[in-house]
Amino acid sequence: MNYRHAYHAGNLGDVFKHLVLVTALDHLAKKPAPYFYLDTHSGRGNYPLGEPEAQRAGEFRSGILLALKAADPPPVVERYLTLIKMLGFEGDALTSYPGSPKLALSALRPQDRAALCELEPREADVLRYWAHYDTRASVHTRDGYEALTALLPPKEKRGLVLIDPPYEEPDEFEKLLEALPLAVARWPTGMFAIWYPIKHGQASTRFLSRMQASGVRKQLLIELTVEHDDSPGGLNGSGILFINPPWQLDHQLATALPWLHQSLAPTGRGRWRVDWLVPE
Repeated sequence: MNYRHAYHAGNLGDVFKHLVLVTALDHLAKKPAPYFYLDTHSGRGNYPLGEPEAQRAGEFRSGILLALKAADPPPVVERYLTLIKMLGFEGDALTSYPGSPKLALSALRPQDRAALCELEPREADVLRYWAHYDTRASVHTRDGYEALTALLPPKEKRGLVLIDPPYEEPDEFEKLLEALPLAVARWPTGMFAIWYPIKHGQASTRFLSRMQASGVRKQLLIELTVEHDDSPGGLNGSGILFINPPWQLDHQLATALPWLHQSLAPTGRGRWRVDWLVPE
């Protein structure tokens, strides 16, 4: 595996994805019963922005830094940005960007539990190093798709699975199409958030079309782009297919995404979308 998220930490995909993640976890925290969080592709969990990888790509400058500079964020965006400041700031400067494991653990309560999976041994070692102090978390050096079978269903009836693969393999969408219906069948009361890139080509469109025909119910489509979908080159934007979303998540994000789009796409290109791919 050649993918290193350190080159992309804090980019527009992270900002979008982690806004949705934090908002969904806050919904789970509204009820006192414990919940389970599974992160299938955790990475190292925290990314110093002064390191060569982050500086070389500099993608955080057109992602989280733009969001932090923008005025009057909606409440759910303000909540996410407050966590970024709490976890990544030293003084008045953003020195590191927290990945999904660190953000999730900051949102979990004492009664909740997290399983963090990372296949790449060196990334898993870094993740284990900083997460070992947290008794709510277990770190697994294992394939994320395997975890969907091995770790589901959990003892908790409620919870969220974040599936955020690197998409460096040509069959990544095929793996998702095979794994998702089985995972939902194993844990029908769980929530599943699947992040995907929007790039030149029709790979994500074909994936969504096949998921629409999969028989899985309650699929919410959330997307944000800063370029035209078919622009050649790198990442034009990203989406999350959210299965079994919490109540009112669609309305909250429909309020937040116009602000986020305006903040991250100063040229006005791109779009945002919150729509039901498959209703209840």
